[in-house]
Amino acid sequence: MIEHPITINGIDVRAQYSERAVKEIFLPLLKKLKDLRQEKGGRALMMLAAPPGAGKSTLLSFLERLAREQGMEGVQSIGMDGFHRRQEYLLSHQIERDGRLISMVAIKGAPITFDLESLTERVERVAAGETCGWPKYDRLLHNPVENALLVHGDIVLLEGNYLLLDVDGWRDLKSFADYTVSIRADEGLLRDRLIERRIKTGVEKDAATQFVDFSDIPNVRLCLEKTMPADVQLTVDGQGDYHIASITG
Repeated sequence: MIEHPITINGIDVRAQYSERAVKEIFLPLLKKLKDLRQEKGGRALMMLAAPPGAGKSTLLSFLERLAREQGMEGVQSIGMDGFHRRQEYLLSHQIERDGRLISMVAIKGAPITFDLESLTERVERVAAGETCGWPKYDRLLHNPVENALLVHGDIVLLEGNYLLLDVDGWRDLKSFADYTVSIRADEGLLRDRLIERRIKTGVEKDAATQFVDFSDIPNVRLCLEKTMPADVQLTVDGQGDYHIASITG
């Protein structure tokens, strides 16, 4: 196993990837993206879509590391979390859930709590090869920080829960991608991961479980049920190892 320690949103993660997955999945994926960029003669944009808890951010940071180790320059990873609507908006708007009105902040992370218009506009600029600013979500501020990152890579890896969501508006994002990857995992595995992750932020287990079941699990199910087919579909097993489910591109 290859260890990949990293801090994601203030949480220390010690991810592990099997040498088999590196050899059979990740290195070929990087080669595919390198070839796409050369064929295109400009920036290549890969989109990675997966449910909450599937390890998207960690995996992309590992792919950046692998690219550097392989002598591939200009591989840059970014995420869609910076397009959360501002906390002030979520606190002042309501939505109906299970027959009652609740504050949008209670379901933060659902598709409706993202600024899809802004996300689409920025993804279009990235796909066009522009060097442009990119927002990043700050968990201490509970708000995005505009232009926290500068997108300049020759190969850009974009991750998010809903990048391949088969819902009006969201499904248009796929047209900007040169290559797409999706990850599937058992709902129970994802639930356990999400509860553990919330406990690591200092939340008691009962409160963490309640939050995950109310807020995160509906998003997990939406991703599992409504994600469009990708060029490569991966699965994660109970040990956290990756496998190829299908390749169409």
